Amino acid sequence: MNLAVMKTKAEQGLLEAFQSVADTLPGGADVQRARREAADRFDNLGLPHRRIEEWKYTDLRQVLKEALPPSIGDSTELTIADVIVALGSLASLDAHKIVFVNGAYRPKLSTPMDLEGLEFSPLSSALVNGESKTGLTRTSGPKDDATLALNTAFMSDGAVVRIHDGAELAKPVLIVHVRAGKEAFSATVRHVIDVGAGAKVTIVEAFVSLPGVTDEGQINTASEIVVGDKAYVTHVKCAVDKGAVTHLSNWMVRVGKEAEYRGFQQTQGIALARNQIFATFDGEDAKLNLSGAFLGRGGDHIDTTLVVDHVVPGCESRELFKGILDGHARGIFQGKIVVQQAAQKTDGKQMAQAMMLSPDAEFDSKPELEIFADDVACGHGSTVAEIDEEMLFYCRSRGIPEEKARVLLTESFIAEAIETVEDEPVAEALKMFARGWLQAD
Repeated sequence: MNLAVMKTKAEQGLLEAFQSVADTLPGGADVQRARREAADRFDNLGLPHRRIEEWKYTDLRQVLKEALPPSIGDSTELTIADVIVALGSLASLDAHKIVFVNGAYRPKLSTPMDLEGLEFSPLSSALVNGESKTGLTRTSGPKDDATLALNTAFMSDGAVVRIHDGAELAKPVLIVHVRAGKEAFSATVRHVIDVGAGAKVTIVEAFVSLPGVTDEGQINTASEIVVGDKAYVTHVKCAVDKGAVTHLSNWMVRVGKEAEYRGFQQTQGIALARNQIFATFDGEDAKLNLSGAFLGRGGDHIDTTLVVDHVVPGCESRELFKGILDGHARGIFQGKIVVQQAAQKTDGKQMAQAMMLSPDAEFDSKPELEIFADDVACGHGSTVAEIDEEMLFYCRSRGIPEEKARVLLTESFIAEAIETVEDEPVAEALKMFARGWLQAD
């Protein structure tokens, strides 16, 4: 006999919220059908829980208590000066800016996108015009993931970016998401990024908030990235917030022949974060470098889960994730490398490291290798440590006060991951965010 599982308050709230806004979400009949199918999938799946192996450390069904009202077509008034304040150290970055406020595109706060080699349209317009349906119906992520189903059901805006074959953008494309206002809300965005063959581009996603914003918020973001043959892509996400914010993120990446994709994620100040990356090699002799930095204190819970799928021969993947945890913060790293039978000559390496600043902090690391080929070089590792007392003594013996010495040592630890970002201005901005977190009370 099958017993129906009673839905939680949050699950009921999400389904009721979808029914209330479904007719106002952008898109024609095909898009609306995809939305309702996604909502039905979520209805069947429910929120992920610890009985699902991939979610055993992050039980959303248990910790997500309610569904905040969706932000659709938000009209909160901001100025360019507000955006600069919210961006912090990223404000000085010389970049082409695409700005969203509470999930809605703001052309007046963005820079013109009439650039040679680049096409851009907000997802809200693309859906109405029948464009980019593949970004809705074809993803590289699992079909049974509830967070992706919710993203497809609720997404109201995002960036559709196409980089032409052979184009090389001299400046990064900075996609800014500002959380503002006194009312708690949920925002759902999706980006569809298609990089043509031989192109070169740096894309930065920044999730930031204005001073005085409500402490409560729920963000669900997904990015579909296709990297063409021989293209070179640097992709960075920086999520910096405060309060009781939930941040659910999915990257679905496909890498073409002889291409290189370098992805980096930095997460700090967020109460509950789940960052998922699903990467697949579509062409031989390609390279993938995934790295990240996570900084948590108090009761922050930061989960990084990734799957790298080697399906063709001769590809290389590298993963390096480092975290600093204080108070009762909890960090999770789940990294799986899959090598299919045809993927001979695969070279895959993975490392996760955490520095604990408190005896009450927790780090759970679950590296996995699934290898079905016989000519491969794969490995993984994980370490947990405290501040090196000998190094601390050395610094103090050179006249450096203890608290400053601790900041220097922790900053040096996390900098190794940040320095995998080859764009120096972007890397320096990320270091400044980390430095501010380390120096905060």
